Amino acid sequence: MTRSMTQSPSPPVLRLGTRGSRLALAQAEIVRAALAAEAGVACELVVLKTSGDRILDRSLADLGGKGLFTKELEEALLGDKIDLAVHSMKDVPVGLPSDLGIGAVLPREDVRDAFLSRAAPSMAELPEGSRIGTSSVRRAAQIARLRSDLEIMPLRGNVDTRLTKLDSGAFDAMILAYAGLKRLELQHRATCVLSADEWLPALSQGAIGIEIRQTDDYVARAVAKVNDRATEIAIGCERAFQTALGGSCHSSIAGLATFAQGKLAFHGEVLAPDGSDFVDISFEADLTTHALAESVAAGHAAGEALKPRVRAWLEP
Repeated sequence: MTRSMTQSPSPPVLRLGTRGSRLALAQAEIVRAALAAEAGVACELVVLKTSGDRILDRSLADLGGKGLFTKELEEALLGDKIDLAVHSMKDVPVGLPSDLGIGAVLPREDVRDAFLSRAAPSMAELPEGSRIGTSSVRRAAQIARLRSDLEIMPLRGNVDTRLTKLDSGAFDAMILAYAGLKRLELQHRATCVLSADEWLPALSQGAIGIEIRQTDDYVARAVAKVNDRATEIAIGCERAFQTALGGSCHSSIAGLATFAQGKLAFHGEVLAPDGSDFVDISFEADLTTHALAESVAAGHAAGEALKPRVRAWLEP
């Protein structure tokens, strides 16, 4: 139901939908604190379990992609069971239900990936045949590009589960998002942090998004107060790059946009699934007062320019 700020003498308590993992709850608390501080709005957490949380014995690509982490939250939004949903933006498909939209993105955390290992101080120093875990087809291709001699093993579960597997010796190393480690105050577990210049992250990595119903004006105005413009512009470019490329959950796509002092910079790449080859593209552009629209257009153009050269790698 669409709310109007004149309907109630006191602001309603918003129902904030989130997954139940420790990281998802930490991100939901970040959003709740921001809305309280910047918009004067209180939220109660509504914890939902997604398909991606329930099914842990198969890879995300085999299950149909990262939309498995958003589907149930979006259904709750459409059914008016929650008022807003918190997502890791890298998990949000570029095609949203027509009645929903991303109302705001918070300031972006560290975008880089982290290498974790008890066997070596860096990936280059892992012994031949070491077992390295990842749930990401993008990371698997990047690992294979650098170290085709390593055994890449599927890795599912929340951050704590993954760290337990590393500590038990089930893996010699693994790659995780550094932002998640930082939000859980586990950054000390990173053996080293991979340079974004040499190891591009997932599109939208490190960004928290707030999804809302398009018709809910009250919630839209509230979340707009916590929106970070620079992150919104950068994410707009990255998601447009993904939209232009298309691809599937089996496609290995990476990229990073930054926006500061009116200048947009972007570097993106598509890798062969086995890491044997890759094609990349980069650009810089000065943006005007229509920065978001220009950023989206530039990201889309970059994807369109790259697509003919990588079409075979984008097919399921």
